[in-house]
Amino acid sequence: MKYIQIEIKEHIATITIDRQHALNSLNSEVIAEMKESFETCISDSNVGVILLTGAGEKAFIAGADIKSMQKMGKIEALMFGKRGQDLTRIIEHSPKPVIAAVNGFALGGGCEIGLACHIRIASENAKFAQPEVQLGLIPGWGGTQRLPRLVGQGKAVEIITGGEMISAKEALDIGLVNHVVPLDKLLDKSRQVAQSILKNGPEAIRMALVCINQGMNMTLDQGLDLEVKAFSDLFGTGETKEGLAAFVNKRKPNFRN
Repeated sequence: MKYIQIEIKEHIATITIDRQHALNSLNSEVIAEMKESFETCISDSNVGVILLTGAGEKAFIAGADIKSMQKMGKIEALMFGKRGQDLTRIIEHSPKPVIAAVNGFALGGGCEIGLACHIRIASENAKFAQPEVQLGLIPGWGGTQRLPRLVGQGKAVEIITGGEMISAKEALDIGLVNHVVPLDKLLDKSRQVAQSILKNGPEAIRMALVCINQGMNMTLDQGLDLEVKAFSDLFGTGETKEGLAAFVNKRKPNFRN
């Protein structure tokens, strides 16, 4: 692949977008490579957690490629928007947790890619924005839908209609990111969080993500029904038997071997 690097080590797949000359901005070619990368990592039985980051120290993903967007009409824009949304759905519905290691600008589509990830860890120099209104546009890859669910409607309206950048600290304060660390500690912190996940049952993790994602669009009672069904189904798996036996016998469970 031209713009994507994948490294798999200790059950962690690190996907790095490397288009530094354009601040890792996304055109159709990069989107296609990202889609292929995520599908590859999701299907790889050796991968338990996926990290997504940008190359360099300036940008995670500085949005979509504006020059390519300038040439679009309505039909091209519709298809471009759908390709971006398809990518965010693949990330969001990944059965393996996806951690965004945000190492700089996460603007527009870059912010929306981050929103689709399950956990976001930002460097101190990171900046977040949905600046589409400054171009006479709105977010098209899920920003109007995921951001309110994450930070609340009022704050999302301010961010989207104002179009201004917010700092990593403010992103932490409003719940947009989980952690903020110095840039040189970003990947270490992301891998630390990944390792804390990898100690646990992969099928339990998968079912937890299903319940959380689907439950966000259900009533509380519907979500509780989904949860208890998944909870009970796990009792029919070898993974749960191993976890319970390990606890009773005071040993560490062996989930991934």
